[in-house]
Order: sequence, then structure tokens, then C-alpha cells
Amino acid sequence: MRVLLVGAGGVGTAVTRIAARRGFLTHMIVADYDLARAEAAVAALDEPDGRFSPYRLDASDAEAVRSLLVTERCDLLLNATDPRFVMPLFDAALAAGTHYLDMAMSLSVPHARAPYERCGVKLGDEQFARAGEWADAGRLALVGMGVEPGLSDVFARYAADELFDEIEELGVRDGANLTVEGYDFAPSFSIWTTIEECLNPPVVYEKDRGWFTTPPFSEPEVFDFPEGIGPVECVNVEHEEVLLMPRWVDARRVTFKYGLGDDFIAKLKTLHALGLDSTAKVTVPGADGPVEVSPRDVVAACLPDPATLGERMTGKTCAGTWVKGTKDGAAREVYLYHVVDNEWSMREYGSQAVVWQTAVNPVIALELIASGAWQGTGVLGPEALPARPFLDLLIEYGTPWGLREER
Repeated sequence: MRVLLVGAGGVGTAVTRIAARRGFLTHMIVADYDLARAEAAVAALDEPDGRFSPYRLDASDAEAVRSLLVTERCDLLLNATDPRFVMPLFDAALAAGTHYLDMAMSLSVPHARAPYERCGVKLGDEQFARAGEWADAGRLALVGMGVEPGLSDVFARYAADELFDEIEELGVRDGANLTVEGYDFAPSFSIWTTIEECLNPPVVYEKDRGWFTTPPFSEPEVFDFPEGIGPVECVNVEHEEVLLMPRWVDARRVTFKYGLGDDFIAKLKTLHALGLDSTAKVTVPGADGPVEVSPRDVVAACLPDPATLGERMTGKTCAGTWVKGTKDGAAREVYLYHVVDNEWSMREYGSQAVVWQTAVNPVIALELIASGAWQGTGVLGPEALPARPFLDLLIEYGTPWGLREER
């Protein structure tokens, strides 16, 4: 398999380190707007046969991406950029006739009149609008294939196929006890994406009502996470699983809740109150005259790069899907989960826990596509494909998943 990886940040670099240990790749082009970053990712690999090569590429330039895919005879484009670049990369892959895989979907737009009641443009709407073109082309666009979304969706498929006869609720629950020495505020994932997810109206799905929204940070609950993480307060956050799972898994309700904590929420609310979450550019003085900048990009530039925090970070992160329903006429609740200890991921791969946990899942998906174990055409989410091959391969990668009975 020949893959174009676009994005050599924390997740992209972790992808290269995981993929380098597997034999299914023929070649991976590691592309980034910052060539030095792509070169550093490749140089860190022990790959004397040249399976990985760096390349400078502007992810917003769909024609340049298409041309590179064709010239390099790539089978698939793996998108490891932030959601702003989903559509140009998605379109470029379709135009080039290659498969496509991402970890975050096209951006949402809140409803103009009732943002906390009704959906406007939903996450992934732009991509699903072109599903027919992908099916007609005989190509697969596998969307939302990270950890959340991604592995959480695989868990939903597994629960529906093997654990439950009827599902009342699929509830993705994400929490951690990670701390970063020397920082009062140091998000472990892209602050650009974190702001987008946490300050947009969260989406909830109910079978009798469809998709609807609530105010940010709504419906707080304390969820007890496994393997020593313990109780963490979780709140509703906008996330792709709620838009993906109901398309392929029959459930009465689907939610996503994230363990943020009061301090983190307060800081996000302050950024919003000051307008520092905005992506609209403002004009500020510069050494050579006025400069246009996005307030959110300024916030991101002022915070440490999450990929560099691993040496200062301690603790574990947990991603999982809580499922409530019935099996053989009896009520059942389970939590399917995956925990990564930062000490382990740093020792084994040199990548901090959150970015490594995100990166391992698209690599497994690549291997399943390369082997033919996962096949399909059109725009599909992870829950549209069989779960067992994925979960078996996750264990083979040395990072087991767990199942906890809740009752």
C-alpha cells in the first residue's frame, strides 16, 4: 500500500512511528506545510529501505494534493491535519481516484436562530453530501477513524453485533488523569480542535426526535473511569460519533461526554467571552505594517505544542463507549474502553498518550484496508465495517482493550 500522509504534527508523527513497525506499507509520503517537520518525522525512523519520505505540501491546495497522489501512485490519502483542511483533502482524493481516511470530519455551522435547540450544518454533512460520487467511483472514504471518533465507533459496532439484542443508549465517555508539570493550562490535544468541539453546541441523537443540540457543557455527570483514573465529571461536547453511530447502529439515544473539569471549562468560557475562540481574522499592528491574524490561531501559538509535552506528562487517558440495553431479555450495561499510560507510550514510541492513542487507530484501519479485511465504497464511518478484525489487530499491536460490566 502506498499512502500519502498529510500532516506531520503530533498525531502524524505518531502515525509514522507506529506504521514503521508494520509490514503492510510499501511507501508513505509524509507531507506537511513545514518541510522541516516532515523531515524530522522521517529522520526519527529506523527505516534504511526508504519506505518513508518527506514532502512539502499545502493541505489547502486541492490541486497540488491531487497531483501528488497521482504522480506518486498513492492508494490512499491519510488526513492528519485539523478539520479546516478536511474538504480540500477529501476532494483531492476523490479527484485522484484514491481512497481517503480522516480522524475528524468536515466542520459544523450552528443554527442561525436556535443554536442550542436545532442543528445547522452538522459535522460531516459536506462529506456525506458527496457519498454518491465516492460510491460511483468505487472508492472508500473512511471518515472519523481516530480514537474518538474511531475506536469508540468500532466499540459501538461490536456491542450491537455481539453483546446486545437491543441498545437503549450509546454513550461515548472520554476521561483522563493526565497532568503536565510546569503548566497551569496545557491541553494534551490541538487547542484549535478542542475549542471547536467544546464551544460549539453539542449534538444529541434520539430515535424519536433525530439530531438536536443543547448548550455547551450541558448534562454533567460523574463517570468512573477504569485502571486507576477514577471518577471524572463529564459534559456534553459536540463530536462526530453522535452523527455517525445512528447511521449504522440501531440505538434509541447517542451521546458524547468529555471529562473536562471545572478549571478547563472556565478557561474555555473566558476565551469565548473575550472573542479569542474566533477564527475570523482581525487586524493587528506588525513590524512591517498591519497584519491579519485569527484570534484562535494566536491562542494556539501561545500554548505549548501538545506533541512536545510527553516528557512532562504523567497519567493515563481513557476512551470508550458505554452501552445500555438488553441481552436475552435481561438488562445489561457495559463500558468498552481503551486506556493508554503516558509512561508506556513515551517509552515505547516517544509519543505522548493522547496523540499516540489517536494515531494507532488509523494505522490499524490502513492495515485492514490493505489486507482486504475492510472493504467498502462511498463515505463510511467505522461502525459500517466489521469490528472483530479491528479489535483483534489492536491487541496484536500490543495495546489491549477492555470490557467492564456495569450491572
